Amino acid sequence: MRREDRHRPPEVDVIIDAHTHVWPDAIAEKALGANALPGLRALRDGKAGTLAADMRANGIDHSVALGVAGAAKHVDRTNEFVSSLDRDRFTPFGTVHVDQSVEANLASLRRHGIHGVKVHPLFQGFGLEDPRLWELLEAFGSEFPVITHVGAGGSGAVNSLSTPKMLRKIVRTFPQLRLVACHFGGYHMLEEAREELRDLPIVLETSWPPGLATVHPGTVREIIGRHGAERVVFGSDWPMADPAAEIAAIGALGLGDETEAALLGGNLSRVLRLPV
Repeated sequence: MRREDRHRPPEVDVIIDAHTHVWPDAIAEKALGANALPGLRALRDGKAGTLAADMRANGIDHSVALGVAGAAKHVDRTNEFVSSLDRDRFTPFGTVHVDQSVEANLASLRRHGIHGVKVHPLFQGFGLEDPRLWELLEAFGSEFPVITHVGAGGSGAVNSLSTPKMLRKIVRTFPQLRLVACHFGGYHMLEEAREELRDLPIVLETSWPPGLATVHPGTVREIIGRHGAERVVFGSDWPMADPAAEIAAIGALGLGDETEAALLGGNLSRVLRLPV
């Protein structure tokens, strides 16, 4: 077994991490400090080179690299950075901001060859019900898949910016939108997510920093079984969680070889149409 495959379950052909955050080396430390969340600390430095090394060490073949701009003036520079990453290792998901026009946001994504968009209300300061975001979602159609944070994680009013109920409205309003909901569709809001996202054609992602193992395995199995394992994908939320521990937590669920392989890579490859 190759060194980089020592954490790969033997029945899994490909592992794709749907949820990693990276910044340019020069600003990674500052960005992590500015985006700190109560009760959580980064385990790694947020640099693409460090992520690539962790991927090799943990048997991860590919990662979706997420860029997030907290202000409109940083959108194009953020998209330029994530687009520069090695496409053999990373699929870049860029950023948009409601404080600039739909046309400007789309132009930046297309200019840099960006495959999809990350929306993060906790850090970007606008909610999932913002009409300006809905204008963007309508413009995305099925062209740009969206990965969005859903749930709590900050403090005070920011926790009300992205709820499972809001996500339900988006799914119903934009049926063509390819949407991936982080943290099982409701970080620290699992009860609401159970009710609001029931039977919706949406993809759920598994990250739960500081680690999926902090959620009772029976709860995780119930969520996956009810929603449909074919619509659940693995994500670590690197650098906030250890990918090896997250892969192990999924393996410990006892879902069976075929389901585990689908969660760890097959499903995301299909949803995002990745040639991996």
